[in-house]
Amino acid sequence: MEQSAQQAQQLDHLASAPAPHTGASPFAAFGMPGLGGPPPPAAPPEPRPILELEGEEYEDELDALSDWVDDFLLPVYGAEVTTAAPWCLQWQEHSDVVAWLHALWLAYQQHKDPEAGPSGLLVWHRDFLTHTMVAVRGPGGPLSACMTSPDRPAHRLLPGPPPSARTEKTNASEADVPGESTS
Repeated sequence: MEQSAQQAQQLDHLASAPAPHTGASPFAAFGMPGLGGPPPPAAPPEPRPILELEGEEYEDELDALSDWVDDFLLPVYGAEVTTAAPWCLQWQEHSDVVAWLHALWLAYQQHKDPEAGPSGLLVWHRDFLTHTMVAVRGPGGPLSACMTSPDRPAHRLLPGPPPSARTEKTNASEADVPGESTS
């Protein structure tokens, strides 16, 4: 009997008239503005991988990344430059290093946010920082042909692998199309 009474109360509550309008849009849950009310603030754009950016947008992002790397990452986590942990003063010319450090920076921004909670930065250290630094600065990493001693600054881009056989085959067949000039 008591359970039936509780259910009846719940049904009465659900069937009753909604609470007076408090200024919130009844359509807010659907991302729609209320009638006559101001539109909700626009959400910030989602971050994009830096290698997908072009022109001025790329340059601006690279400048901001360089500031973070030079002012925060290297002074705190740079450690000594050695053969086991090379570095390059021209790291911005290594596209794979730029991609790694940009991803690390985006993760840092996410994990330092108060919404990440008190352990956010510990998660960043554990899951992102160490792995990235080993990948970028490891003896076989993309900077391995660069500076291995602060007394001998060096920079060299290592050649990447050649295109896959499929790409080569496609390029060759496009060059063999009759009636098209290849010069």
